[in-house]
Amino acid sequence: MILLDGKKTSSDIKDEIAIEVAEIKKQGNKVPHLAAVIVGNDGASLTYVNAKVKACKHVGFESTLVQLSEDISENELLSQIESLNNNDNIDGFIVQLPLPKHIDEQKVIMAVHPDKDVDGFHPTNVGKMALNLPTFISATPFGILELLDRYNVETSGKHVVVIGRSHIVGSPMSILLSQKRKVGNATVTITHSRTKNLKEITLQADIVIAALGIPEFLKADMVKDHVTVIDVGITRVEDATKKSGYRLLGDVAFEEVSTKADFITPVPGGVGPMTIAMLLKNTLLARKRSN
Repeated sequence: MILLDGKKTSSDIKDEIAIEVAEIKKQGNKVPHLAAVIVGNDGASLTYVNAKVKACKHVGFESTLVQLSEDISENELLSQIESLNNNDNIDGFIVQLPLPKHIDEQKVIMAVHPDKDVDGFHPTNVGKMALNLPTFISATPFGILELLDRYNVETSGKHVVVIGRSHIVGSPMSILLSQKRKVGNATVTITHSRTKNLKEITLQADIVIAALGIPEFLKADMVKDHVTVIDVGITRVEDATKKSGYRLLGDVAFEEVSTKADFITPVPGGVGPMTIAMLLKNTLLARKRSN
């Protein structure tokens, strides 16, 4: 069994980006600039956004954190987004989700200019992704593709089963892996909460991508030998033995499934660290495009 180490891979990617940014700087050109907008004081969101700011510093990017109050109006937030759209100094920006209930998430996603949408959520970029045109691929699917590529996991002609149909992971993964690309050319089955005989389907899979948000959902009796398993889920579960009071679990029962897998991602340290690395990669791409 080979562990698909997202922590190490993301570190390698950041080092590669840092070398490229140093060269940009050496030539006297403007370095990439990523902005992040966060609304409110959600602890998990703040931690994640701060990690992005720290990663920017590591690779030599400029970064801006726009922190807004929980009770900001939708129009005020849209005005902030328009300001970032029109700021030539900023190459790309993200609006950290989730947003407070009084703000329409879809309206906010639509307001981000596609050329600065380094999250890859705007319908223009999602459409280009579906058509296999050059665009920003959202960070989690992009990170999964990169992990499979760097560990030389064969996808061509393989049967991939995706569990979960979210717009952020499940749906784009099903499209990307079926496309004619280096990490692609697979036959993809997408499954979800209404799928019948799910176990029968996952037992046929050469690659399983679990992205449904239920801790340890995928068990050993649901996969065949020599399977590749990508665990996208991450859930906090109470654990009095831990100093933090909780532990992190993925959607895969790792201990038992790993005995049957050829390749598997751990949680934490698998897909999670890749998302920030790919966000940086998208921001570098935005800078190159604006040139």
